[in-house]
Amino acid sequence: MARTLKSILRAQGRLRKLVPTAIIDIGSNSVRLVVFEGLSRSPTPLFNEKILCGLGAHIATTNRLDDVAVERALSALRRFRLLAAQAGADSIHTLATAAAREAENGPDFIDQAEAILGHEIHVLTGEEEAHYAALGVVCGFERPKGISADMGGGSVELVPVDRKPLGEGISLPFGGLRLQETSGESVAKARALVKKSIAKHPMLLEAKGGTFYAIGGTWRAMARFHQARYKYPLSVMHHYELTAEQARHTCKRLMAQDAEKARGMKAVSSSRRALLPYGAALLYEIMKVMQPERIVISGVGVREGYLYSLLPENVQKADPLITAAEEMAVLRARSPIHARELSKWTGEAFSALGVDESRTEKRYRKAACLLADVTWRSHPDYRGGQALNILSNANFVGIDHPGRAYIALSTYYRHEGLMADDAAPSILSVATPRIAERARLLGALFRVAYLLSAAMPEMLPRIRFERLDEGEVVLSVPQELADIYGERLQRRIDGLAGICEREIGWQVG
Repeated sequence: MARTLKSILRAQGRLRKLVPTAIIDIGSNSVRLVVFEGLSRSPTPLFNEKILCGLGAHIATTNRLDDVAVERALSALRRFRLLAAQAGADSIHTLATAAAREAENGPDFIDQAEAILGHEIHVLTGEEEAHYAALGVVCGFERPKGISADMGGGSVELVPVDRKPLGEGISLPFGGLRLQETSGESVAKARALVKKSIAKHPMLLEAKGGTFYAIGGTWRAMARFHQARYKYPLSVMHHYELTAEQARHTCKRLMAQDAEKARGMKAVSSSRRALLPYGAALLYEIMKVMQPERIVISGVGVREGYLYSLLPENVQKADPLITAAEEMAVLRARSPIHARELSKWTGEAFSALGVDESRTEKRYRKAACLLADVTWRSHPDYRGGQALNILSNANFVGIDHPGRAYIALSTYYRHEGLMADDAAPSILSVATPRIAERARLLGALFRVAYLLSAAMPEMLPRIRFERLDEGEVVLSVPQELADIYGERLQRRIDGLAGICEREIGWQVG
C-alpha cells in the first residue's frame, strides 16, 4: 500500500507543462487579445479582452478603414502587447481578417500595427479565414459534421466539415457591419442581398438537413437572446443548440421593427444589438437553402482553429473533453491517479450491472470520474451545489449541454444523496431522461467508491463488481481487505442496489 507523496499530491493552480501563448485577432468589428494557458488540445484562456473598434464600419462605401477606428485599434494593440508580456506569453500570433485585407489603406494600417507589436501580422485570405474557423469547429466539437459558418463584421466564411475541413470553403461579404452599410440599414434589403448571392448554392444544397455550426459574436448574441427569452438554465454558449424551428422563430423576432423591445433583449450587450437583425437575416436566408436540422453555437473559431493547427498531429487527435478533465483533475483532485482508476472501475461496474453505454455516454462517464473530486476543499455542506455549478458551467469543449448535466449531476448526487433533486431541477431540465438515470447511477457508484478508497489510489483496482453464473452481482473484496466493510458502506451499496433495482451482495476472498 506504500506510495510516494508525489504520486498523490500533484495539484497546483496552473499547469506546469504549459507556457502561455497569445493570439491577437484584428477583426472588422473588434480587436481582441486572448492569452491561452498554453498549446493544448483543450485551450484555456488565461486572459481575454476585446475592444470594439469598428475598423470595417464604412469600408463598403469608402473602401477605407475608418481613421478614428484605426487610432482606437492601434491604441488597443499597444495595450495588448504589454498585457501579453505581462501574462508571460512566449509568443504572440496576430491575425487580421476582412477589413484589413480589403481596405485601400489596409497595408498602411498593418505596417503601423507591425511596428507596435514588433512582429509580422498574418493577414488572412478569405480561404484561410474559412479554414481556421472550420478548424475551430474541429477543435471544439466531437466528430463535427455539417457546415462551419464564421460571421464577422466584414464577411462570413462557410466550409463543409466532416471531422475535418472539406475543401477551401467560401468567403462572402456579408459580415454584420457590411450588411448594415450596404443595405442602407434595411433588414429587408440585407435579406435580398444574401438571397441573391446564395440561392441554390451547391455547398449549402449538398449539406441539406445537416448541422449548421454558427461562429461569431453576432450569432452568439442571438443565442444569448434566445436563452434569456426562454429562461434556459445554463448560460454556456458553446454547443448551445436550437432546432430549425426555434432558429427561424428567433430570426423573425429579431428582424422585426420592434426587436429592441423583445423579451430577452436586455441579456444582450448593448454594443451587439444593432447588428442582431443582420445576423438574423443572414442566418434566415442560409436556412432557407440549407434546411439544417439544427443550429449549434460555437464558442470557438479562428483563434482556436489557428492554435489547433500548431499542435502535433497526435495531440490534434486527442479527445478535447477528456484532455480538459484530465487537466482539471491534476489541478483540483486529491489524486489524479485515483480519478483514472475510478473511470476504469465504474466502467467495469456498468458492465457487471448490465448497463449499456453509447460511445458518447462512455466519454461523459470517463470525464465525470476525472472531475468527481474537484470540490473536495469546499465545506462538506456545499460540495454538491458547488460541483453542480462548476461542472455544468466549466470551460469545456467537445461536450453538449446534456453531457454537462451528466457530469454535474453525478457528482451532485455523490455529495447530496441519490434522491436530492430539490437543488437540481434546472439542470435536470437540460438532461434527457436517460442521461439523468445514468448520472444518478454513476453518483451511486461514486458514493460506494469513495468509502472504499478514501479518494486515494491503489484500492479500487483490488475491489470489483462481479456477475456470478446465476446472474447475481456481488462486490468482490480480497481477504486482506475484508475489514473495509462497514455499516455506512453497506447503506451505500443498498442505495446503489435500489437505483439498479437488483440485489448486490458482498463477497470476500
